[in-house]
Amino acid sequence: MYQALYRKWRPKTFSDVIGQAHITETLKRQVAEGRTSHAYLFTGTRGTGKTTCAKILAKAVNCEDPQDGDPCNRCPSCLGIENGTFLDVLELDAASNNGVDQVRALRDEAIYSPANVKKRVYIVDEVHMLSVAAFNALLKILEEPPEHLMFILATTELHKVPATILSRCQRYSFKRILPREVAGRLSYVAQQEGIDLHDDGAELLSRLADGALRDGLSLLDQCAAAGGVIDATAVLDVLGLAGNLQTAQLMEHILQRDAQAALLLLNRLYDGGKDVGAVLSELSVLTRDLLLRRTAPEGGAALLSGGYDSAALDKLQKDASGSRLLYLATTLQRASADLYYSSNRRTDAELCLLRLCDESLSGDLTALTARIQKLEDSLERLPTLLGKNQPESTGQVRAAPVEKTAPPKAAPVSRPASAVKSPPAFADSPPWGEEPPLPEEPPIDDRSAPPWEDADAPIAPPPEAAAPIPKRVEASVPAVSQEPAAATPEVSSPPPGAASPASLENAGGAEWWHALAEECKGRLPPMYRVFLDRCSGELKDSALTIFAPDEITKGRLDNDRVLGALQELSALRAGGPVTVRLTVGDGPASSPEDKLEDLIRRGSRLDNFTIR
Repeated sequence: MYQALYRKWRPKTFSDVIGQAHITETLKRQVAEGRTSHAYLFTGTRGTGKTTCAKILAKAVNCEDPQDGDPCNRCPSCLGIENGTFLDVLELDAASNNGVDQVRALRDEAIYSPANVKKRVYIVDEVHMLSVAAFNALLKILEEPPEHLMFILATTELHKVPATILSRCQRYSFKRILPREVAGRLSYVAQQEGIDLHDDGAELLSRLADGALRDGLSLLDQCAAAGGVIDATAVLDVLGLAGNLQTAQLMEHILQRDAQAALLLLNRLYDGGKDVGAVLSELSVLTRDLLLRRTAPEGGAALLSGGYDSAALDKLQKDASGSRLLYLATTLQRASADLYYSSNRRTDAELCLLRLCDESLSGDLTALTARIQKLEDSLERLPTLLGKNQPESTGQVRAAPVEKTAPPKAAPVSRPASAVKSPPAFADSPPWGEEPPLPEEPPIDDRSAPPWEDADAPIAPPPEAAAPIPKRVEASVPAVSQEPAAATPEVSSPPPGAASPASLENAGGAEWWHALAEECKGRLPPMYRVFLDRCSGELKDSALTIFAPDEITKGRLDNDRVLGALQELSALRAGGPVTVRLTVGDGPASSPEDKLEDLIRRGSRLDNFTIR
C-alpha cells in the first residue's frame, strides 16, 4: 500500500528533525540526563514538527537503549509506540475531544501505572480547542501528576491557551523552516525515491511550502504523480499556478494605469469562473512580493510567496515606485475586507481596479498627492516642450538675457517726493507683473533719461552742476512751474495694468486672468494655489466668472478667503466693483497664440529658479 511521502519520511529521531535545532538539542540533553518535565507545550505554525517531536520524545523517555538522548527505534518499546500497539502512549485530538467529560475520563484513567512502558504519555494536539470547563478539569492533574505521567500539548494558537495552563508547562516555540532547508530536504527525499527533481523546482516548492516541511513534501508527492522531470515550469503546471501569469498581466495593466485593459481582463477571469475575491487576494500577494523585492532586494527572497518567477517580478518592478506599491497594497487589503459585506462583489472589485489605476479617484490625501506628482512631472518636461514649441522668426520672441554691464550714469534729477507719481494707466497696457513686448524697431538708447512720470507732475529744475538732460527728453517734458511742490494736488492713479471703467468689458482675456491668478497666489496659502492653477476666468459685464474643472476644485476655492482676495484684486485691476462667482465648466476656449504665449510666460518664470 502506497504511503504518503510526509508520513514515510517523518523523522524518527531528534537528529532527523529539520530546522528546529534549538529545541531538539535541549530535549536530547534532558532525556540523556534524566531531567525531563511532566508537561510540555509545543507551539508553532503547521508542518514545523510539533507532533513529530512529541512522538520522538515519547519514545525517548520509554526507550530501553537510548542513544545520546535519541530513541534507538529497535527495542520493543520504540517499536510498540511507533506501531501504535501500546495504549500507554495516547495521541488525542482536542478539536474532537474538547468536552469536560472527555477530559475527566482522561484524568481518571491517567492515575493508573503504565502496563508496557516506563511512562504514560498523553499527546494532546490542538489543545487550544478545549473548552473552558475542560481546561479547568485538566488543571489539577497537570499541576501535580503522578510520577509515571507526562503531558505533551501542541497548539498553533498560543493566545487561546489560558495562562494557568502555560504556567504549568515548559514551552517550546517552533519556528518556520527556512526555504533553503526545505529545498535540501526535498532534494534528499527525491533522490531516495528516484524522483527527477531539478534545483529550480525544489526552490519553487520550498517557497510554496511557506515554512512547512509537511506541505513541501505533499507538493512534491503531487508533482511526482504527474511523472517526468520536475522543474519550475512543471510545478506551475501541475499545481495549477499557471493562472498567476494572468494575475501578473493584470498587475501590469494597473501599473501602466490602463483601466480599460484591466477591466476587460477582470471580465474574462470572471467569465471563466474566477472569484473576484480570489483575484484581489492574488493581486495583494503579488503586490507584497514586489514591495519586498524593492525594500529588501538582497535578503527578501526568503520572504516571497513563490508563485512568481524572478523575470516577471523584475518586469513589473520597473514601473512601480515604493509609494505606489504601498498604496496598491493598502487599497487591496481594504477592498478584500469589504467584499465580505458587499452586495455586489463584482462591482466592488471593478471599483477597486479603477482606484488602483488612478489614485485621484480615492478622494483622500492620496488623490492630492497624485495630482501634485503629475504637476511635478509636467514641470520636469516643460523645458523639453519649450524647446520644441519655441518660434524661430516671429514678431514676438522671448527676450534674450541682457548682459549685466554698468550703463553710463546720468546726472541725478532732484524733485520733491510728492511729485513722484505712478505711470498712467492705458487700456492696452500690459497686465500687472508682465514685461511689455519688445518693439519691432530698435529703441533709442534712453538709459540716461529720467523715470516715467505723469505729464502734469512738476519737476524741479536740475542743479547747475548737473549734466544737461538730453534734448529728446527735454522736448517731452512740459514747462516747469516755479510754484512750490506742496501746492500740486495729489492725484491717485489706479495700479499698473488696471483698466478704466469704460474698457472694463474688454479687460477679461486669458492673459488678464493669468496675471490676476498669479497676483492672488501671493495672498493665499499653498493649499489653494494648486487648485487655482486648474481654473480659468472671464471678466464680462463687471462680473468675474471662474470656471473650475470639477466639483472638488470648486469646493476647495469656495470660501471667503479665496473669493475675497479675488474680488479685491480684480476690482483694483479693473478699476471698478466686480462680483465673483464660481462654476463648474471648461471656460472660454484659448486660441493657439494664447496657449503659446502662456507657455513662454511660464518658461520665463522658471528661468529665475535656482536649483541648489
